[in-house]
Amino acid sequence: MRKFSTLKKAAMAAAMGLVLAGQAGLAAAEEWKFALEEISGSVQDAYAQKFKQLVEEKSGGKITVTVYPYGSLGESEDLTELVANGVIQFTHGSTGILGSTAPSMQVFSVPYLLSQDNKVNLKVLTESPTIYGPMADKLRTRNLRLLSMYPEGEMVWTTNKEIHKPADFENVKMRVMASPMLVEAYKAFGAVPTPLPYSEVYGALQLKMVDGQENPIFAIEEMKFYEVNDVLTWSGQQQFTVAVLSNESWYQGLPDDEKKIIDETVAELGPYIFDTQEEYSKTRLEKIKKAKPSIKIVHLTPEEKEVFRKASLPLRDKLVELAGEDAGKTLKALQKEIADLENQ
Repeated sequence: MRKFSTLKKAAMAAAMGLVLAGQAGLAAAEEWKFALEEISGSVQDAYAQKFKQLVEEKSGGKITVTVYPYGSLGESEDLTELVANGVIQFTHGSTGILGSTAPSMQVFSVPYLLSQDNKVNLKVLTESPTIYGPMADKLRTRNLRLLSMYPEGEMVWTTNKEIHKPADFENVKMRVMASPMLVEAYKAFGAVPTPLPYSEVYGALQLKMVDGQENPIFAIEEMKFYEVNDVLTWSGQQQFTVAVLSNESWYQGLPDDEKKIIDETVAELGPYIFDTQEEYSKTRLEKIKKAKPSIKIVHLTPEEKEVFRKASLPLRDKLVELAGEDAGKTLKALQKEIADLENQ
């Protein structure tokens, strides 16, 4: 069990140290700081470490990148704020958290939105005119630059009983991120959604405060959630999608050669991280099976998935209610982009 409750004061002190050490003249700084929502060894860490390698190589050593794992500088909301204020240069942002600034980001909490073909998802998440147009523009109002998006893997349910239909979720308390759309999604599935910080999930499962949770398989392995749940279920309903963010005004103040380094590196990392997260899912599942041979593996049938998909359809209207008309337009635009690519 990993405990982060004691890290808050240390994280705030570290963040203040960054302010004092380098807030003035960030555009000219040779050190770029990249903070993660996840721990070392995660998919986000793989992205940041490859980013560090490529940037340092492309700059000929002129620029160094320091990677801060989860807990070093605070929770997800803290990291986004640090980037917006120019204290650090890069972070990952969960779409549920970013939804408060760019409501359209909540579309990624709509079940069964992304394609089952990751080649389609790669193109959409790195090139979509919807994502890098209106959605990115909203983030700029908070001084955040959307550099890229990628999935960290299919969301897997961990529970203590098998889930094959919405009725199986009755009275099951499922931990979710503090996202209104995720809360509504699990209500639609028949569960009792319970928002909790990521750092509190293991303890809540252990103490039976919640009965289950959802995460990509790599996170389930590294956070040891399988130790306190007995069933892993692949429902095909969602991939955990994350944004790569930078400080907009800092980026605009960089010389052209350094902007080029960032842009080229981000473009190269698209295919790399898609392949990496797929590999992580395979290897981490094998680790779970080895550590807990009794773990039950469930893959919903196409017919079972269809029942959950139909149960989620009213969420399209709920998205507009919670996030506004622009979010509804974004959903339709993304659905069209995905369908067009699947038909090519």
